[in-house]
Amino acid sequence: MKIRATITSIALALLVIGIPQVQAVTTSLTFSVGQTPSASESIVTFYGTIAPAKSGLTVKIQSNSSGSWKTTKFLAKTTKAGSWKVSAVATSFDIAIKYRALVNVNGKSIYSAIRTITIKAQPEISTADPAMVIQQLGPGDRIHGADISRWQHPNDKQIDFAKAYEAGLRFVMIKSSDTRDDADALSLKYLVMDHAAAQAAGIYTGFYHYAILPDVTSPEAVVRDATAQAQKALWRLAAIGGYTEKDLPYALDLENKCVRLSTSGACQKYATRSAVTLWAETFLGILKEKTGKVPMLYSYANFLESSMNKSSILAQYPLWLAQYAIDPFNPINAPGLKAGGCYVHSWTGANCDSRWSIWQYTSCGIAPKYGVPGTRLDLNIFRGSASDFLELAKGSWVPTQVDLMPNNEPTQMVINAQSASTTNKLVTFKATVVRPDTTPVVTGAIKLVFDASTLPTVKPTQTVLRATSGEWTLAIKGVPAGTYIGKVVYNDVSQTHAASFQSVTFTVAQGPTPSPTASPTIKPTPKPSVDGCANQIKN
Repeated sequence: MKIRATITSIALALLVIGIPQVQAVTTSLTFSVGQTPSASESIVTFYGTIAPAKSGLTVKIQSNSSGSWKTTKFLAKTTKAGSWKVSAVATSFDIAIKYRALVNVNGKSIYSAIRTITIKAQPEISTADPAMVIQQLGPGDRIHGADISRWQHPNDKQIDFAKAYEAGLRFVMIKSSDTRDDADALSLKYLVMDHAAAQAAGIYTGFYHYAILPDVTSPEAVVRDATAQAQKALWRLAAIGGYTEKDLPYALDLENKCVRLSTSGACQKYATRSAVTLWAETFLGILKEKTGKVPMLYSYANFLESSMNKSSILAQYPLWLAQYAIDPFNPINAPGLKAGGCYVHSWTGANCDSRWSIWQYTSCGIAPKYGVPGTRLDLNIFRGSASDFLELAKGSWVPTQVDLMPNNEPTQMVINAQSASTTNKLVTFKATVVRPDTTPVVTGAIKLVFDASTLPTVKPTQTVLRATSGEWTLAIKGVPAGTYIGKVVYNDVSQTHAASFQSVTFTVAQGPTPSPTASPTIKPTPKPSVDGCANQIKN
């Protein structure tokens, strides 16, 4: 939200002064403030998060310029993810003003830390053309960007987006969701940390979903899974308040077609071309229809050619293409081109040219140069002018209440099959869990809970394999001989869906006991170290 009004204040540098004494024990409110680069005005952005996350709370901005705290007219509502942001236009400059944020939770006033900022006397950009803010400072005089995830936050360190802006970055793609629940939870954590901070520094933000394809064969089952995963991405976008005018589209990160792994970690089964193509068409189509903004697809040329069918439907979506070890400073270089012949896929042009919109040209960017903790950073360039870039960001989407992720939505479990025979074999259960409308649940997993009366003395090992959204195979190893009762329980740690269960009874007979054999001591052969950045651009 952008509010035009007079503010006596604000700055280039932030300084934590102190913390008010009135503060709840279990609730915390973070607060940052910065001057956001603008085409024609001095924009000040206030932002932060509340923890535990709660949506719909009113955050008030207070200022102190004369020794007492006064509540300003600037307000923000917390999102489902707990984040909040408000921007204002400053018309008075060169005066240091103290600010803090205030929220009322259950009748208690929660204050943030105090920040001091001084606004520049002149706007950073003197023209009214928004495209002038999108300077083309990357290789080949193209718009420069990065993509980030949890790997750019070692030990929870924060990214200095103001430094990233000063170093020439104008957009950042943030990993925002993942098929796997554990990775998805981390995506949400760092999305909340990075989204508002990047925009406050003047950097456009995009999003991406890392996809694991389902282990199913029928087109109907493929569509169901893609629909469920698209719902996860939409819920994530809704949790932070939807698309703003500084958001690039959501991207589908599709680079892995393995659907079944062996115990050693090797791939046992791959999705077919038609399944990969249908899944991508479904996922992207749902995001486009719901938000009105055309999403993107991220991949690499060989995957597009060898793992997907050509599709006129997919060709309508902008392509974010990864290819390293090509010099992006050379204006005639481009990703997705073979030395001889051409890649044939949905984004291949009539003359074998590659129709890409964003090029991820290295995974070995010099992270500290861009204010990013660690050593490596993925870097990208945008193909086109600043006006083309703004077209990509065009369009916003404000979610309604029905678009938000549900809370403890009722679920129903069905045990599709179970197997138990002898102690030397696995006990298995195949289960499906659905929502009230019979569509599959989006998050969560299942496990076996033994009844206390038949609990084995030695805890068996449980492994859950996801077949598709809402469908798992549970394999249990090390169950001693005997008859057992228990429950196969579905649980969702995100509390999107409520728990459900089915009672089970099974008998395991004594199987052959393997004779102990002495294993020879084998010293592992040390693997030679490999420099993953040996041929990449270090920029």
